[in-house]
Order: sequence, then C-alpha cells, then structure tokens
Amino acid sequence: MKTSIATISISGNFPEKLEAIAAAGFDGLEIFEQDFIAHDGDPRDVGQMIRDMGLEITLFQPFRDFEGLPEPLRAKAFDRAERKFDLMQELGTDLVLICSSCHPAALGGIDRAAADFHELGERAAKRGLRIGFEALAWGRHINDHRDAWEVVRRAEHDSVGIILDSFHTLARKIDPDTIRRIPGDKIFFVQLADAPAIDMDLLYWSRHFRNMPGEGDLDVTAFMRAVMATGYDGPISLEIFNDQFRGGHPKTIARDGHRSLLALMDDVIRQSAGLPNSAATMPARAKATGVSFVEFASAGPEAQHLEALLATLGFTHAANHKSKNLSLWTQGEIRILINCEVRGYSSSAYNMHGTSVCDIGISVENASEAVERAKALGAVAFQQPIDPGQLNIPAIRGQSGSVLHFIDETSGPSSVWDVEFTEHPRSSKGAGLTRVDHIAQTMSYDEMLSGSLFYTTLFDMGKTPMVDVIDPDGLVRSQALASPDGALRITLNGAETHRTMAGSFLAESFNASVQHIALATEDIFTTAELLSENGFQPLPISSNYYADLAARFDLGAATLQELQRNNILYDEDGQGAFYQMYSRPFAGGMFFEIVQRTSEYAGYGGPNAPFRIAAQKRLMRPKGMPRK
Repeated sequence: MKTSIATISISGNFPEKLEAIAAAGFDGLEIFEQDFIAHDGDPRDVGQMIRDMGLEITLFQPFRDFEGLPEPLRAKAFDRAERKFDLMQELGTDLVLICSSCHPAALGGIDRAAADFHELGERAAKRGLRIGFEALAWGRHINDHRDAWEVVRRAEHDSVGIILDSFHTLARKIDPDTIRRIPGDKIFFVQLADAPAIDMDLLYWSRHFRNMPGEGDLDVTAFMRAVMATGYDGPISLEIFNDQFRGGHPKTIARDGHRSLLALMDDVIRQSAGLPNSAATMPARAKATGVSFVEFASAGPEAQHLEALLATLGFTHAANHKSKNLSLWTQGEIRILINCEVRGYSSSAYNMHGTSVCDIGISVENASEAVERAKALGAVAFQQPIDPGQLNIPAIRGQSGSVLHFIDETSGPSSVWDVEFTEHPRSSKGAGLTRVDHIAQTMSYDEMLSGSLFYTTLFDMGKTPMVDVIDPDGLVRSQALASPDGALRITLNGAETHRTMAGSFLAESFNASVQHIALATEDIFTTAELLSENGFQPLPISSNYYADLAARFDLGAATLQELQRNNILYDEDGQGAFYQMYSRPFAGGMFFEIVQRTSEYAGYGGPNAPFRIAAQKRLMRPKGMPRK
C-alpha cells in the first residue's frame, strides 16, 4: 500500500517539504493549495520536480464550499472547479478533495448535493479527473462520513468517490465500523491523523492538535481496520495540523510520519481476522525483558568521581574489558559500564556531552528481530569497528544520537560478559539494589511526541497521559512508557525553558539523552542503612516536606521519622505505595534514584517532583555562575 503525506503536515518552504518527504521514504504527497500558491514555481515545473524526486502527487486539496449553493454562487463554484481542473492537469494529478461546505448560504439536502456532484463528475470525467468528497466534522450540513457516502452513492458517477479522514470520524465518536458498508472501489482516498483527547471546539482541535497515528488517543487502528475490510487498496496519507510540528525540523517530522504509517499498518494486519500475520512486512513489536546495561562515557577525574559514587551505592567493580578502557560495575541484575576510551563512539559522546549515558542495552526475546523491526521503521543501524574477540551485537541509533543495543538473553550475545570481560578481583557487600526500575530521558518539549513514537512502535509498550511537572523556574512535561509487565520503563521529560532543572541539564550536556536512572530495591529502609555505611550522600529533603506528608497520608510517627532520617520521599495511589530517594546531582545535573514499589503502584512519584527539583537546585551552582 502506497504511503503519502499532505505538504501542510510539515514545516519549511515548499522545496524543503518535498526533500523531507522524499528522504523519509513516502511514495507520494498531497499538495495543499496554500503551499503551492506560496511557491513561485510554474505548475508543470512543480509537477516535474516532484516526479524527479521519485514521488507522485496523490491528491490536490482542498476545494471548499462547493455543494448546495444557490445561484449565482453555484455557477461560480463550478467555474472555480474548472480552474482547479486546469491546475491539476498541469501539475499531473487526477484527484481533488472537495470538503463539505461551511458556506453560510449553502442549502441542505442529500439529493441537491448529489446532483451537484453528478454534474461536476461529468466535467471531471471529460478531463480524466476524479473527485473525492470528504465530510468535515464541522460541515454546515454534512459532517458525517455516512452522509457523505450517501451523497456519493446517489451521485452515481464513476468519477465521484468518498474521501475518509480518521479525525473527522473519530473526533465525532462515529463508529468506524460503519465504513465497512462502503464499497472499496468508491473510497478514492484515505487520510489519517491522531489527536490527544481534548474537549474543545472540533475545528480548533483539528487545526492545532492533530498528530501522527500512535501519538494521540484516537483509535486510528480500528478506523483503518474498517477501511481495509472494504477492500480499499489506494494510498494511505497523513494530514496533520499541529502548532508544534509547524516549528519542528521537516525531516524529523516526515520521518516520524512515515514510521507511524508503517507501524499502524503492521498493527492493522496483526489485528484483522482476514489478514494473516504472514502478510506483515516486519517482525512484531519487540518484547523487552529488562535493561541489560547502561553505559557511561567519561574520562579522567569525572570518571573517578562516577566510580566513587557507584561504590557508595554498593556496586562492585566486577570486570574490565579485555581490549578497551571499559569497566563493568554490578549489583543484583544491574550492569553499569564506564567507558573511558579515547577513540570511537564513546569518546565522541564524551567530547560532546561530557560524562553522560551513551549506550543502553535492552534485553529482548529476539535481538535480530528487534533490530530488523527498528530498521523497517526507519531507524539507523549502529556499527563501529570491533576488535578481535569482540561480539557484534545488533544496535541502532536511539534518541538524541545515543545508541541502543539489543541483548538476546537466550542466545550468544548474552555471553558478552564472559567473552569480552575479565573478572576484577574486588567485592562489595552491596546495598540491596536489584534492577533498573526506569530510565528518564530529557529532551526539548518539541521532541516528546517523536520520542514516544520511537519507543511505542519499536517495543511492546504502553504510554500514560502526559502530565505537568512543576519546576520552581518553569514547567516540564512528562510521559511514562512501560512494557505490560513493567520490565522496561522509560520516562520522557520535555523542557520548555533552560531555566528548569531539565532544561539546564540539556544546556549543560549539549542535549545528552539520559538525565537519571532509577534503581529498584525490595526494602528501601535497609538499603538506606547500607548506603549510609558506604558513605553515600543522599539528596537532603526539606523538613517542611515531612510535615506536609504527615497531613496528607496516614503514616505512623515512627515511619515518618524513618523517612525523614533517610531523606526518603513517599507517595501512594490506592493501588500501592512508592518510596524514593536520590543521589546528589553530578555531571551537570545527572542523578541516581532509588525506589521501592509495593503492591500495584505503577506511577513514578510525580507529586514529589517539585520538592525533589527544589532540593537539587539548592545544591547546584547559583544561576549565572560558571561551571567549575
């Protein structure tokens, strides 16, 4: 099935849009009239330029306020259509989108509209053109695809068909299964868009908050399953109106759009009874079983400081790499690597970001299938020269230029720890830390939808609604992603200003990806005692916090005292309790978190974030002071 995108969906001037669309791998594009008018090229030259890029013009749009007009407005509408037919022929496309009328003078009536479309179909057919009718969710008389189909059905013309748009159907909560009643050959085009669940005016919602399938809350998969059930085999196209995208990078937006369509159609195939899984063009979403390792790029005194911090956290320097300046630190199932190489990828990462997480290893059921799916979705494979005796572990470029390695715990690559490392004869009594609970990635707010789409299309992960985190100096948006069993959890934090803790970290690290790593324990009070014996310095929390905690929750005096003594924060949600404590900031704002979950608590201690951020800022250098 061919993929397409409307030029209005991405930012940039017209040539920049075309280049981004071609680079992303789309088969074609919808020319949005406004983009064409703003461009200074001749229609024939524009059409040829598009074809020279390997693209086709799948649709010209929009033609507004056509059906149901009284004279003399009706005659003028047909004259306008003839002029657009001239333009279409020069461009080299045969299909135009006519959206249902919002004109104040438009008259209702299915038969009246059908008669208009029959006559226009006659005119189009003489030129070898086709007309697609779309019901706008806010149309004056026709705002439902069922009514639009009835107009097309009664028009009874081979050159007149219906155009379906997922937003217009789903935003009005129309059952998408009603699409199954429409013959596939009368569906001329399908447009797709998702959107967050917001209760607002339909037109404003559509014009400002549409996003890629999978980035919002609409059931675009159910919509597309219904379309496929009709036998439709034409293009699937994105039509996105989004204020955030208008200021984004054209190639990033186009790449995300193409990824969203590929993932959507993969879901449709796997969820449709009449379509065998063998029809899928890529492996299923990777099932993550946990975080295999986290690798820091560092050097010199910064690396020594990180090693000392890990020691106070109870980690053991367990092994060294046989050929690289790479040390392995372990505790429970947690593996942390410190890479001090002066060449290769990690060295470049250190030179750009300073001490930072440069690589994350994700344990998956099948590593080869995981990387195959990632590449099918447009991810860039990562590879660098390997020394003799090293294993070639599949990897891709992740967010913010980082690297993701896929570790298949049931096959050879998991033996990397035995093959490539030599045991280091040191030990630690540990501190009861068991596994990586979650990894928090910080980015600009504009990158959050892209990050969410990247993970949820690659891995079997769900997402929570986006929430606001209050920083003393601004707002941070946060969204949590998690596998069904919680084996892999990632939080995305979007900064809107450099004055926030998250924004400051981005500025200090030149957009490093991971800001903090949360480590799980089964007994945080025992862990706190062991950490204290190791010389660990927790983030000091204001006594005011604990006074408020006593008023918010029914906690005993002894428990409150123990929480305060160990600088442990607390939250509960009716499903369970959550305990968390933090290291002090290091390396420009990075930190470790120690957490304990009880029962079915699935959150991340969000209510505590403002107090944690304020405590961290008290320890960091004053605003405007140079970094030492």
